[in-house]
Amino acid sequence: MVDAVDAVDAVDAVDAVEPGAEGEAGAGERPVVEHRLHPVTPLRRAWAPVAVLIGWGVHDPDGAQRQLMRLDTTTLLIALAVFVPAAALYGFLTWWFTHFAVTDSELRIRTGLLFRRTAHIRLERIQAIDVTRPLLARIAGVAKLKLDVVGTDKKDELAYLGEAHAGALRAELLARAAGFAPETAHEVGEAPVRQLLKVPAGVLAMSLVLTGATWATLVGAVVVPSALWFATESVWTVLATALPLLGAAGASSVGRFVTEYDWTVGDSPDGLRIDHGLLDRAHETVPPGRVQTVRVVEPLLWRRRGWVRVELDVAGSSNSVLVPVAPREVAEAVIARVLPGVTVPDATALVRPPGRARWCVPVWWRGYGLAVSDHVFAARHGLLRRRLDLVPHAKVQSVRLSQGPWKRYKGLADVRVDTGANKTVTARLRDGGEAAELLRAQAERSRTGRREALPDRWMV
Repeated sequence: MVDAVDAVDAVDAVDAVEPGAEGEAGAGERPVVEHRLHPVTPLRRAWAPVAVLIGWGVHDPDGAQRQLMRLDTTTLLIALAVFVPAAALYGFLTWWFTHFAVTDSELRIRTGLLFRRTAHIRLERIQAIDVTRPLLARIAGVAKLKLDVVGTDKKDELAYLGEAHAGALRAELLARAAGFAPETAHEVGEAPVRQLLKVPAGVLAMSLVLTGATWATLVGAVVVPSALWFATESVWTVLATALPLLGAAGASSVGRFVTEYDWTVGDSPDGLRIDHGLLDRAHETVPPGRVQTVRVVEPLLWRRRGWVRVELDVAGSSNSVLVPVAPREVAEAVIARVLPGVTVPDATALVRPPGRARWCVPVWWRGYGLAVSDHVFAARHGLLRRRLDLVPHAKVQSVRLSQGPWKRYKGLADVRVDTGANKTVTARLRDGGEAAELLRAQAERSRTGRREALPDRWMV
């Protein structure tokens, strides 16, 4: 179970065996032992009542101000004397009633103070386990485990565990998911990793400077409030407009730099490892066989330097960025680890729509392209900000042909490919005959790809 990490003093083991565990374990199996989270967890949980008050104040600032003005100093001190211990007690009780245990077949997480909830996470359904360490958690020496499970949109998490315990528990769960016996899973340890890519801070900063969205939000944050000031001369109107725009500008520039700082991609038996973050460190895993779509993004100002950005669609996972910025040949080498045997088609391999497509989409029709290989369906769109979508044939869920009246008159059609991540990749403005043949051939390639695809397994 988790005996390998019982010595970590950050976690308290509950002496009592989980109700019904003895009968469930069966003869010859060890009883299920429940564990609690790290003792600093109550400090995190105690903020929940405070967050409720802050949310009320933001939702109704006038009402909150009126209520505060009615309170004298004595009443305010009494309220604080009651509220602070109550919040601390809430944090302690939610921690006390939260347990987790690892059995031979599942991870159980029991939570709830008034309303109990027990999550039964089948180990073979786990597709990724991410370790995140926010700034304050790093100071306290703790970490959070987030579990990506097949068939669920919301991640279950264990917050917080000691850093050593979090790493050992993650390694054990992945070993169990790979099929290792419970008696030996805790001996497997962390899988070895080989570094594939590390993004320098200077390159990341320059890529953000050369991104059009960064400058567009900054210009908007200056021009729009200035125009509103001359039109209304209302400070509140200017502030209500300027603050969200400044926030968007910060998120697209400084926010991205802080999040994508020290971006490192490594190759390991349990998938591609991604580590990043300046303040909050994150340790994520791209699970093998679960990638539905790979996107190669090429902004206009990056082309002279040969830089690209690689994004992902992973079924049931929030991982969306594989490479924030890198030379094209380096990015293609990383893609080859995600999609074995796939070569990213270059501009010469992409077939443009026929010339009559200009009557449907003037000018921008030149940005569309299509290439189909033995492994992937590749479609490109965008003239200034190019985006090439790669869909493995085995991941195609359905294929559709769409044709409006004007396209039908011009003999054109769109072919849409749906993936398991609820995303659609479209080959636009194809010749009608070509589109019909593509529809038939892609359906057959998808069936063949699913039959020949390797099983999605860990550590193989």
